[in-house]
Amino acid sequence: VQLQASGGGLVQAGGSLRLSCSASGLALSSYAIGWFRQAPGKEREAVSCISNSGGSTYYADSVKGRFTISSDNAKNTVYLQMNSLKPEDTAVYYCAADFSGRTYYSGSIYYPASSNFGAWGQGTQVTVSS
Repeated sequence: VQLQASGGGLVQAGGSLRLSCSASGLALSSYAIGWFRQAPGKEREAVSCISNSGGSTYYADSVKGRFTISSDNAKNTVYLQMNSLKPEDTAVYYCAADFSGRTYYSGSIYYPASSNFGAWGQGTQVTVSS
């Protein structure tokens, strides 16, 4: 099973995009779902994460106040609304599922280490022009 990220594109600085993460054969509501990004020449970094209940979220400091993660269980989709985009947001964005259970437990959400996530898809390119 792979998660499919979509919704990327080319946008000017200050613009917005909404990314979608979906999967066939996997109920996303059963796992914490994370959004990650990787820019050329840089390591993959965690951007945001939502608990399986949808009640807890995590945001990297670099995107707090600009990005919003949400889930729609009826559509089996997790979204990442990205506003006030900056050129430094340019990257390939991936979504993945935490099969380890180490990101959300005992009512708290923790830093989404990529090593705990799986079902990586191909990602979607986000390019922000200045």
